[in-house]
Amino acid sequence: MRAVVFENYGEFPSLTEFPKPEPGPGEVLLRVAGAGACHSDISVYRVFEEGQPGAQKPPFVLGHENAGWVESVGSGVSERVTVGAAYMVYGPIGCQHCRKCAQGRETYCENAATMPYLAVGLGRDGGMAEYMTVPERHLIPLGDADPVAAAPLADAGLTPYHAVKQSLPYLNGGGRYALVIGLGGLGQIGVQVLRALSGATVIATDVKEEARARAEADGAVTVAAGDRQVEDIRELTGGRGADAVFDFVGADPTVSAAAASVAQGGRVNVVGIAGGTHEFSFFTNPYESYLTNTYWGSVGELWEVVDMYRAGQIRPEIERFAMDDALEAYRKLEAGEINGRAVVVPNES
Repeated sequence: MRAVVFENYGEFPSLTEFPKPEPGPGEVLLRVAGAGACHSDISVYRVFEEGQPGAQKPPFVLGHENAGWVESVGSGVSERVTVGAAYMVYGPIGCQHCRKCAQGRETYCENAATMPYLAVGLGRDGGMAEYMTVPERHLIPLGDADPVAAAPLADAGLTPYHAVKQSLPYLNGGGRYALVIGLGGLGQIGVQVLRALSGATVIATDVKEEARARAEADGAVTVAAGDRQVEDIRELTGGRGADAVFDFVGADPTVSAAAASVAQGGRVNVVGIAGGTHEFSFFTNPYESYLTNTYWGSVGELWEVVDMYRAGQIRPEIERFAMDDALEAYRKLEAGEINGRAVVVPNES
């Protein structure tokens, strides 16, 4: 089968022939409908070095945002799995023995350091291929929903959903404000999730005018990035600041803007992994404001994301690529030329 393979640290992936997998006990073979291309993939082959924390040993097939149709099942798979039906794939894979895994929070597996991989597409072969294997417990049924458009929600939907859900106590009540920084694939879904789950006024900011226009279409009030960014946000909130801030970039300038825009007693959630830092000071930090980070989400939360997708509450904007053009998807992603999410469709003729 054809697959997009990460073969060496620091090198662009290759589109090559790769062995078709066989499902083991408790696993299914999935014919991939769609696989989302994520900036985390770029970090895998551009940023991480051998031995670095978080680095995943090559070679393996990329793609941790996946959906598809069950082709066959391994031994021990229950009758709840229907051959031919469409499913979303939960990506993280933990040890299945610790407290966090027992709660379905495999992103925070207590034994992650001893695992041979982090997730499908992150150490274990992922969905940038015609077929992939998936543990049965990681399948969420899609019913008649489009699995191609759904695929990126495995991360680009789950990650903002988890961050927003953790922050909802800060948005309960009248006159609350939420701020979204960075309107790429995750940020746009974050705006939609906030609009669906809270009554807060959603403020969104990005350097790209077209990205701000999309957020406005989803009900956000937007602010341009630049010298007046924080001042404009403060004016929109009556000088108080935002009660919950979501930084979907995570670079030094965006983390700084997030910290400068939060209200007293508010919460800043850094979701993006661009490596930004923040210097804390008692005299400059708003009193009792909270700075935290979140990573992906639980399998139970992905069921809820699928429910929102099927209800029409979240609508991922995708750009489709045939398997022949899969590497072009990554080139465009690196160049910042993708609006929404690039989705590779491996089995489309």
